[in-house]
Order: sequence, then C-alpha cells, then structure tokens
Amino acid sequence: MRAVAYDEYGPPDRLRIEEIPVPSPGPKQVLVKVVATSVNLSDWESLRGTPFYARLGGLRTPARRVLGSDIAGRVEAVGPEVTRFRPGDAVYGDNLGLMGGFAEYAVAPESALAHKPEAMTFAEASTLPQAGAIALQGTAAARPGRRVLINGAGGGSGSFAIQLAKRAGAHVTGVDAAGKLEYMRSLGADHVIDYRTEDFTRTGPYDLVLDLVAHRSVFAYHRALARGGQYLCVGGPVRTLVQIATLGPLAGLLTGRRLGVLVVRLGPKHFEPLTELCAAGQVGIRIDRTYSLDEVPQALAHHGEGRALGKVVVDVAGSSGR
Repeated sequence: MRAVAYDEYGPPDRLRIEEIPVPSPGPKQVLVKVVATSVNLSDWESLRGTPFYARLGGLRTPARRVLGSDIAGRVEAVGPEVTRFRPGDAVYGDNLGLMGGFAEYAVAPESALAHKPEAMTFAEASTLPQAGAIALQGTAAARPGRRVLINGAGGGSGSFAIQLAKRAGAHVTGVDAAGKLEYMRSLGADHVIDYRTEDFTRTGPYDLVLDLVAHRSVFAYHRALARGGQYLCVGGPVRTLVQIATLGPLAGLLTGRRLGVLVVRLGPKHFEPLTELCAAGQVGIRIDRTYSLDEVPQALAHHGEGRALGKVVVDVAGSSGR
C-alpha cells in the first residue's frame, strides 16, 4: 500500500511516499481502508519531535513511521474478538495510539472507532475525534453569563470550542492571528484578540480560559482569571506544562483561581456528542483545505505554521464523500 512515512524527526520535507505492507489486525483490532484523515497538532509535534513529550516511545527515532490519528474510512477486515464492526462498515475515530492514517490502510483498536453517520462525509467525520474531544472537555464548564476565552481559537479544536461555548450561553473571546479575527467572529465569538498586538493575559478577567497554545508563565495566566475561574491548557513546551501542573494547584488553593493541564479523555463517547450536534446542523464543521496523500508534507506545513482556519484534511482515497 502507499503510505507517507518518515524515519527521523524534523520538518515536513522528511516525509516521503513509500510502498509498505498492508498491516494485519490483531485481537480487538480493525483494519480500515482509509478515505480521509484530518491533521492534528499531535501529528505536527510527532513529526518534529518537539515538545519533548512527542518523543515518548522513540527518543532518537520516531516510534510510529506513519502519522495520522484522526481517520475515517471503511472496515476492510476485523481481528479476533471484534464484535462491533464488520467489513464494509463506515467508521471514524482517533487512532492516536497506533497512528497510521496517512496511508491507504490503517489498523485501529475497535474501542477507538465509531460508526460514521450516513449524512456526514468521510472528510467531515475525520475532523471530529481529537478536536471534538478537546473542545467538548475544554468548554464543559461554560455556562450562561460566564466569560470564556479560547487561545488558538481559529484552529480545529478552537473552532468547535467557540461554537460550544456560545451554545452554552457564555460570552466568548477568541485569540489568534490577525488573519483569523473575522473567521472567529463568524463562528460566534463576541470579542476577538490578535495575539501579536495584545496580551490576552492582561485583559479579562475570565471565568474560563482554554489555552490550545500555552507559552506564557503560570503567573500571567493567573492574572487573567476571575476569582473562582479556571485555566486549562492542552499543549505547549514541557517547561510550561510542568509549571502549570505543579504551581497551578497551589495557586488554586491560595487564591481560588484554578490552573491545570487538560488531560483529554479519548474514545467515541468523548467525541460522539459533538458529532450528533454537527449532524443536526447545530455546530458547523469548517474544512479549510483538502490535500491528497502525496501532499501530506504541505498539509502538515499549512497546519503547523498556524495558517489553517478550522481543520485540514487529507483525502487519502481520492474521494472523501459518503
């Protein structure tokens, strides 16, 4: 099968198309003929090997040669003990543990997959598992009248998070680059900030901050919170994450302002609620660009450089319809 592989950490030009064997599903695993795969921050970090946690399992060389976790496609074969799927089923899910989505076939645990709604295209379904889980869990505390800020709100998770926080009745502030301000407003953001010209930690205060691109100190984030407020970060340099994980709880005890790292729970039950909202037309899916399998390096560069409005999708099969 054709796959996009790499053998050393670095920029997108390390990726290349290879012919590799089709994997075989083991117990409780499913072989999926991939139709579409969306790009996530985890792909970009795993490609570059930074932050350092991206090298877990492979300090010097990548643990997984083929990236791509959010997959959508049809079941080709099932391994022993699989009970929920059979060949021909349309499925989608977050295959973060095994990766392999930037290829014609990928093996995934049965537990990572869900049946794709018939009304949703494979490309649309591929955008939801990882970004949807982050957005749902990151905005769970949004309530009517609460002031919510989302940093990195113009990307995949942020686009869903804006809409979910607005559905919950919150006043939403979106932070991203200048070229994404109008896009964030179109999703429902009440206020937008260009991070290059304004430090959002000196605005507010906010009842909830969901930070998708953490880079500042715990003290800066602390000052952005209202008393009783909560700060959650999803990704960032190891030093920043460690500082938030260690000093954040202490700050919460002393001041009532809670800071922590969002440990995202994976699996269908954590993204299917958003799928239902999208299928019902209550939350929109924005696919910024679609690339072919041969264009995976460009897709990763577009995402990793922060230029995408919403999600970036790789059309593996050459047709990402229903």
